[in-house]
Amino acid sequence: MKKHLVVALAYDRLCTFEFGCTVELFALERPELEVDWYDFAVCAIEQGPIRAAGGIMVQAPYQPELLAQADTIVIPGWRDADEMPPAALLEQLRAAYQRGARLCSICSGVFVLAAAGLLDGKPATTHWRYADKLAQRYPQIQVQSDDLYVDNGQLITAAGSAAGLDMLLHLVRRDYGAKVGNQVAQRLVVAPHREGGQAQFLPRPMAHSEAGRLSRLMDWLRSHPALRHTVASMAEQAAMSPRTLQRQFQQATGMGPLEWLIRERVALVKEMLEVPDVPLAQIAERTGFASEESLRHHFRRLAATSPGAYRKRFAVA
Repeated sequence: MKKHLVVALAYDRLCTFEFGCTVELFALERPELEVDWYDFAVCAIEQGPIRAAGGIMVQAPYQPELLAQADTIVIPGWRDADEMPPAALLEQLRAAYQRGARLCSICSGVFVLAAAGLLDGKPATTHWRYADKLAQRYPQIQVQSDDLYVDNGQLITAAGSAAGLDMLLHLVRRDYGAKVGNQVAQRLVVAPHREGGQAQFLPRPMAHSEAGRLSRLMDWLRSHPALRHTVASMAEQAAMSPRTLQRQFQQATGMGPLEWLIRERVALVKEMLEVPDVPLAQIAERTGFASEESLRHHFRRLAATSPGAYRKRFAVA
C-alpha cells in the first residue's frame, strides 16, 4: 500500500516554530509504534532563498508539483496575514482539495485556505490576534475564535503556534487511534489532548494556590474516573467552594468541571476500545459512565462516531 504522504509548505519568512512542529510530528521515524508511519516531504512554493524566523535558511528539496501527490498538506503559518498568497499556490490547493487531500493550517496559515475559497461556509479558527481580521476579510467563514483547532474532515485549522501541536496530534489520533496518539505525545512530553479553548490563554489572574489545587484535582480525577463525581465532591477534594471551583475550571479550561470530566472519560474510553475483547458495559463501569447508553451518548457527541465504529477502526488484534 502507498504510504500516507504529508507535505509541509516552505516559503520565504517561514514560521520556524510551526514548521518545526510539523517536521517533528511527521518526519521522524517511529519504529517503536509498529505502524506504517507517514512519508514526509517539504515543498518550496517559490524560488529561494527561503529565510526562516531566527535567521535560519531552509533548502526545500521539492517543488510545488509534489502537491499533486500529497495526502495531507500542512501550511505552517503564513508570513503575513495582509499578503495575498501566490495565485498558483491557491489553484494547487483547490485542486488538492477536489481530489480529496487533507489541508491543514496553523495560526495565520488559515489566510491561505481562506484566500483559496476553501473555508467558505465552514467553521475555522486562527490565533486570537487574527480572529477579527479573518472574520472581517472573509465574512463567509464561521470564525470560531476560542477553539484550539477545528476539524471539518478535509480542512483542519489550528489556532496560535502551540495549538498546531494539538491539531497535529489530533491528526495522528484520527489516523492511528488514541493509543498511538498518546505514545507520540509521550515522546514529545506534551499532553495528548488539551481541553478548553484559547480563552484560557488570555491574560487573566489566577491565584497560585488555586492553580495548584486545580491541577492536583485534575490529576486525582484522571486517576479515579470510575468514582461518582459531583461539583460538590470535586470542590471538597480541591478544598474550594463549588462556586470557586466552577469559576477556576471555566477560567483554566473554558468549560465547567463536569464537562471537562466527561471529556476525560471519553478519552479513556477511546483507549479501552482499542482492546478488542473488553465489553462495553465493563468500559462504561471503569470510566464512570452510569450506563452503556450514557457512554454511547457522550462518545458520539464528542467523537462524532459510535464506540463500535471506533473499535472497528482502531482495535488492535
